[in-house]
Amino acid sequence: MAKRRSSGLAPRLAWALTGSGHFFTECLEFMSKLESFDLFVSRAAAEVVRMYKSEMKSLPDGVRIFKDTTASAAPVGLFYEGVYHTLVVAPATSNTVAKCVAGISDTLATNVFAQAGKCRIPSIVFACDTAPELETMAPGGMVRVFPRRIDLENVERLKSFEYTQVVESMAALRTSVTRRLACLVTPSS
Repeated sequence: MAKRRSSGLAPRLAWALTGSGHFFTECLEFMSKLESFDLFVSRAAAEVVRMYKSEMKSLPDGVRIFKDTTASAAPVGLFYEGVYHTLVVAPATSNTVAKCVAGISDTLATNVFAQAGKCRIPSIVFACDTAPELETMAPGGMVRVFPRRIDLENVERLKSFEYTQVVESMAALRTSVTRRLACLVTPSS
C-alpha cells in the first residue's frame, strides 16, 4: 500500500465515474451517503451527467471533483502520495473495462485504475456488461442491451487482476464499499 500522507490526514476513498448510464444515477445517490472521498470524472462521464440531467449538488461537502482536463491526468499523482485507501470505478463501461484489461490508461478513469494497481491500492469495479442480456436505463427510458462475448470475457479477465474486486450489481457495490470502509475503521487485534 502507498505511504500515508505526511499531513497526518487519513486516506480517502477515490471514486471514478465513466461514461456509462447503467446505474449512473444510483451510483450518484450512493455517493451522496458517503463521506471523505474524491470524485474523478472522465470526459465521457461529464457528458452522461449532462444527458441524465443529474446534479452533483447532492454530494457531501468536502468532496473534491477532478475532471479529465489534462493530457497527463495530473491528479493521479495523489495515489503515490498515500491520499487514497480504495478506488471505486462505478459504473464502468465495457470500454473502460477493456482498456483496464489491456493496460491502456488514456482517460482519467483508466489512469487512476492503473495508478491504484501500481500503488497496491484495492479497487472495486462495478462492471456494466456482466450478463448476455441486460435491461438498463437510457435517457429515453429502459432499454435491452446484449453485451458482446468480448465484453463478458473482459469482465472475467478483470476479475483476475491483483487488488481488484469486480462487482456485478448495485447491491454488490454497496456491500463491497461498505465492507471496505468498515474494515478501515475497525481496530486490528
